[in-house]
Amino acid sequence: MNISAKEIQNHWASVRPLLTVRTKREYDRAVTRLNSLLDEVGTNERHPLYGLLDTLGTVIHAYEEEHQRLPESTGAEMLGYFMQEHGLTQSELPEVGSQGVVSEILKGRRELNVRQIRALARRFRVSPAVFM
Repeated sequence: MNISAKEIQNHWASVRPLLTVRTKREYDRAVTRLNSLLDEVGTNERHPLYGLLDTLGTVIHAYEEEHQRLPESTGAEMLGYFMQEHGLTQSELPEVGSQGVVSEILKGRRELNVRQIRALARRFRVSPAVFM
């Protein structure tokens, strides 16, 4: 396939607004567009718009990396967050320890150890770095 720069330029004028994310407004539009694409395409890699979905996700991620720094948080804060998100009580985390151990961790009286961090990372399917 031999496409001239002129042909690319004509197509780019139509595609550029879909893939340009430099401002908060463009970011918000891109996220809305990505969510719509996810609803339609899902994980179907054979869908004709899958490449657009994948590329848009990469562009959004790059914007977030540069402009949306996540606040630092402790392992205990992350554990509390995951517990809330999954509707878990302190006694429903046997991989961490007893309800008392979980309580001490959440109150900052005790640190998560390596074994607990690994177990929590597996349970919540995240990197162990989330709890460090």
